Amino acid sequence: MSDFNFLLFGVYPYIALAICLIGSWARFDLSQYSWKAGSSQMLSNNRMRLASNLFHVGIIFILCGHFVGLLMPESLYHYFISSADKQLLAMVSGGFFGILCLIGLVMLLHRRLTDARVRASSSRSDVMILLVLLAQLVLGLLTIVASTGHLDGSVMVLLGTWAQSLVTLQPVKAAGAIESVSVIYKLHVFLGMTLFVLFPFTRLVHIVSAPVWYLGRRYQIVRQKGVKPAVPRAQRPRGYEAPVRETAAPVAAPGYTTARTKNPA
Repeated sequence: MSDFNFLLFGVYPYIALAICLIGSWARFDLSQYSWKAGSSQMLSNNRMRLASNLFHVGIIFILCGHFVGLLMPESLYHYFISSADKQLLAMVSGGFFGILCLIGLVMLLHRRLTDARVRASSSRSDVMILLVLLAQLVLGLLTIVASTGHLDGSVMVLLGTWAQSLVTLQPVKAAGAIESVSVIYKLHVFLGMTLFVLFPFTRLVHIVSAPVWYLGRRYQIVRQKGVKPAVPRAQRPRGYEAPVRETAAPVAAPGYTTARTKNPA
């Protein structure tokens, strides 16, 4: 086993995970108001709902499939499915949801680059992370094409051994298991670990966000515009007001008349 292979697939995964955890903790502690996705739906709702739903439905299924497929030991799933059937199931389901995710991601990327208002409110990291996700998704779909050349499930077993060895802190075994697989799988794995590095510094942090604080906050009274409240508001105490002085009527001097009096003479 080469040292470069051990560095990429035996050491780099732990470095990426450490950066992800420490960076996320630091960002949440030092800059909580930046912990968000920065939705642009209010700026332009053009095809936003369709694109977002396609992307999120596809990516959620893909992540769950990777988690179960890579971390479930071979000795467990052999009771109800073989390695070859497991690979075929992964190819069909992953290909279907991968295409859904690809369509939604391309629509989101096109909207962010071509809509003037959305583009003006986007940061460089917003565009960069979409491009990285697009590259990772294309590599994942290409691995399905590569898997058609070996339908016995042997490569899926090696990739599962790599992931399970990392979890059990066996980096040498992990790097040895993935060394013989095709370069397309290695690129997909390497870019996937790089996403962990980028995670704390981009909009991806909203993946692990949940509004748990809302469960303990007090109720808010919300009134519709133009509707008077049922209970009148209490009048505010008036401040000090100087008394109004009454102005006396002008007194005419002897021998003169005013506009409203007549000369008795």
